[in-house]
Amino acid sequence: MLKRRARSLNQARVFPVGALTYGLKGEELTEMNELTEAGCKAFSQADAPLTDTRVLLRAMQYAATFGYRVWLRPQDSFIAKNGVAHDGEVATRLGLAAIPVIAETIALATALQLARETGVILHICRVSSTAAVDMIRSAKREGLKVTCDVSMNHVHLSEMDIGYFDANCHLVPPLRSLRDKEGLRAGLLDGTIDAICSNHSPVDDDAKQLPFAEAEAGATGLELLLPLVLKWADQERVPLLDALAHITIKPAQLLGQKMGHLSVGAHADICVFDPKTSWKIEHAALKSQGKNTPFNGYEMQGRVRYTLLDGQIVFQQ
Repeated sequence: MLKRRARSLNQARVFPVGALTYGLKGEELTEMNELTEAGCKAFSQADAPLTDTRVLLRAMQYAATFGYRVWLRPQDSFIAKNGVAHDGEVATRLGLAAIPVIAETIALATALQLARETGVILHICRVSSTAAVDMIRSAKREGLKVTCDVSMNHVHLSEMDIGYFDANCHLVPPLRSLRDKEGLRAGLLDGTIDAICSNHSPVDDDAKQLPFAEAEAGATGLELLLPLVLKWADQERVPLLDALAHITIKPAQLLGQKMGHLSVGAHADICVFDPKTSWKIEHAALKSQGKNTPFNGYEMQGRVRYTLLDGQIVFQQ
C-alpha cells in the first residue's frame, strides 16, 4: 500500500522498513521473506522495546542467513522507564525524571554482541552519546557489519537547550550533555557515524503545550535537515560534498540502494537549493502539519528551491 501510494503521488521514493516482530510486540518473528518481496529494505522494532534477547538473537540469525538488514534504536526500556531528559545537571535542577547514558550503552552492547555472534548487517539508529560512538567505533575496527546514524537535533543541541522546561526540546532520544554533543560531532568527522537523519516526528500544538514531562516527545525536522547540515558543515569546515553525502549517498547505501548520486545513468532525483538564502524558522515558514521544533526563531541559511523526481519537478518555491 505504501509503495502504491508513493507511486501514485509521484513526489518521493519511499523505502519501507518492516516490523521485526508481529505487532512490534517482541514475541514472534514476522515473515521477513514476504515483507522483503513486498518492498521492505530492512527490519526494525522502531521505538518499541524488544526485551526478550532470545527473540532478538533468532531475528538476527534469520536476517543474517538471508542478508536482511536489522535496524535497532538502543535503549534499555527498564532503565529508561518514565524518563524524559538526560541524567545530568539540567534534569536534576528541573526535577525531571532522567534517562542515563547507560540505558543506551547497555542495549547497544547487547545488540553488538548478538551481531558479533550472528554476523547480521546491523544499523544503529539515532545514537546520542559519546560512549555509544566509542563502542561503535571499536566494533567497526573489529570488522563488524555495523553502521549508525545521528539526529540533526543532537548535532546542534544539548540538555542546556531545555532551558526552563521548553517542551520543544522533549525528544527521543533525549538531548544529552555538551560532551556528548561534541562526541557525536567527532563521530561524524572521523566516519564512525555514517548518516545524519532529520528524526522527523511532528507533534501537534496541543500535545506540546503541556508541562515538559507530560508533553509528547518529538519535533518536525524534514524541512530543517538541509540548512542544519549546512550549518554544521560551516562550523566544522566540512567540504560541501562531504557534508551532503551524509544525507544523500550514504543513507542510500544503508538501504542497499544505488542512489543519492549524480552520475550518468542514475535516477534524476535532484534537490536544487540556494545555500545563501537566509530565512527564519517560524510556524508560517514550515509546510509540515507539526510546527514544533527546538529551532523556532533561529535564522537559517540554505533553502530548497526545487525538487526533481526522475527529472520532473515535483516541488518548487
